[in-house]
Amino acid sequence: MFTLFCLLLIVFCYFTGMWVYCSKRKHLLVVLLSLEYMVLFTFFLLINWLGMLQYEMYFSMIYLVFAVCEGSLGLGILVSMVRSHGNDYFQSFVVLRC
Repeated sequence: MFTLFCLLLIVFCYFTGMWVYCSKRKHLLVVLLSLEYMVLFTFFLLINWLGMLQYEMYFSMIYLVFAVCEGSLGLGILVSMVRSHGNDYFQSFVVLRC
């Protein structure tokens, strides 16, 4: 019963992060934070699943390495965008300038 409640809570939190990701598209920082929120709850879901099936936890370490790489790449994009445009608004970021 406890694991079912935890599973439902993790899935609810994941979909909350997905809702924020889809609805708040004004700032790049908010989008990156919601992506990290979803990655965190995906990790909790993975740990719960691996624990129930009594598998080794090496895959969770590999997942965390990729999550950290994804976070650092997102931060690098955010820093370069703020340096070049002065803010993190998507409206001021135009890829094709005439």
